[in-house]
Amino acid sequence: MTEVLIVATRHCTHYPKLSEILRQRGIEHRVVFAEEEPELTERLAIRHSPTLVVDGEVLFRGFPNEEELHTALNRIAAS
Repeated sequence: MTEVLIVATRHCTHYPKLSEILRQRGIEHRVVFAEEEPELTERLAIRHSPTLVVDGEVLFRGFPNEEELHTALNRIAAS
């Protein structure tokens, strides 16, 4: 099963929208707060919020534009 994570800071105003888009598309995901998972953020060199991670690979950093989001959602759906 594909593991989809949104890595965000607690104060990020964009991650709820990204989470809602994933939910609407039926994509199971988990929100991970960078403050609580410093090892993960360091290992993946995460410096932007939100960051979408699929199976341990960063797909994009920061809120994606429409094309990036469409490509990412299609990739997730195909897995």
